[in-house]
Amino acid sequence: MRRISRLTRAAVGVASLALAATACGSTSGESGGDGKKDDKGLAIAYDIGGKGDQSFNDAAYAGLERAKKEFGYETADIEPTDGETDADKEQRLTSLAKQGYNPVIGVGYAYGTAMKAVAEKYPDTTFGIVDSVVEGKNVASLVFAENEASYLAGVAAAKATKTNVVGFVGGVDVPLIHKFEAGYKQGVQDTNPKVKVIPQYLTQTAEEGGFSSPDKGRAAAEGQIEKKADVVYQAAGLSGQGVIEAAAKAKVWAIGVDSDQYQQEALAKYKDFILTSALKDINGAVYALAKSVEDGKPLTGTQTFDLKSNGVGLSEANPKYAGIAGLTDAVAKAKEGITSGSIKVKTE
Repeated sequence: MRRISRLTRAAVGVASLALAATACGSTSGESGGDGKKDDKGLAIAYDIGGKGDQSFNDAAYAGLERAKKEFGYETADIEPTDGETDADKEQRLTSLAKQGYNPVIGVGYAYGTAMKAVAEKYPDTTFGIVDSVVEGKNVASLVFAENEASYLAGVAAAKATKTNVVGFVGGVDVPLIHKFEAGYKQGVQDTNPKVKVIPQYLTQTAEEGGFSSPDKGRAAAEGQIEKKADVVYQAAGLSGQGVIEAAAKAKVWAIGVDSDQYQQEALAKYKDFILTSALKDINGAVYALAKSVEDGKPLTGTQTFDLKSNGVGLSEANPKYAGIAGLTDAVAKAKEGITSGSIKVKTE
């Protein structure tokens, strides 16, 4: 039996930004529980789009797999359902806590309301939420400076474009995705004010499929390419696969998000057209929370992963990235400016 104590906030040691993820089957343990703690470890509940998105959710799964391998305990990863409510999410988190998993992480801001309710009922379980802040003595809010990574993506887009038109496809029109757009636009315009940015959001709500519909992403990217965009950055979860497919078909650049999508096996046939990816070390954040619980010093409060802490960044995996004139130097200069504070990146 693991004894879990709740301590004050500790500093996060973030893992490397290599977010190679895999889309294997679930490792969920479904045995009934009586509410008592046993040796079960980390459990994650996925956001819309689920495992296999080659992006956000798969990065969280990579963190779970790392913790499972290192600590040798039982883990669980649970898929969302279509059209689910906050009550459905609350039931999912409650089931995991009741079975004895610790920590329990909700992957995505949509778990906010449910997590607040469940964390209060299970004070001896550590909970984590990705991309949202939930107040609670036993809750770690794992948030990222997406705008900083997106600024670097904007610098890359401005250097790579030949038409002086670039696109942005956001999955859902919500404040979180506004951060991606804001940083991207600022990075583009600071690098080359002559470049036009065409933004588009796929849906107003997540329930409409903005993060889970590759066909919507494909159509949006095709529309932007028709308007001369030759670089398209997507922050759209599973829908982003459609953006990448459309870019590859038109032989223009796509910029990936969250995971290094150039490295994703499921996207291998499009990789030559994935210029770079704006990275969020969700893998490292998930692992860091699991390790803190395993060490008996669970993280709580808001844990921010930014460029200075290597919590976000920009991939350089595609060899063609280095071949674009001035790109590497421009991104390096932007990184220095952001980390030193001389560049203040907007969030909206």
